[in-house]
Amino acid sequence: MNKNDLVAAVVAKTELSKEQAASALDATLETIARQLRKGEDVKLFGFGTFYVAMRKASEGRNPRTGEAIRLKASRCPKFKAGKFLRDGLK
Repeated sequence: MNKNDLVAAVVAKTELSKEQAASALDATLETIARQLRKGEDVKLFGFGTFYVAMRKASEGRNPRTGEAIRLKASRCPKFKAGKFLRDGLK
């Protein structure tokens, strides 16, 4: 499912227009991204939690040359599924 499919599914479940559903989805995703940039978790009860994890600095390899390169520490977004979502997949 891509973003257009998700918008179409929201339209089918609600009385929103396609433009309203797309706008609501965009606003939701932007809000989640903004909170993660601030370093705050986004907890959606039963669905899951979006959070930021730290990746340690490490050493990697250039795949073309095999040369060792230093990878900086970085922050990366993560998602942990909630019980309702996990149980729904069984």
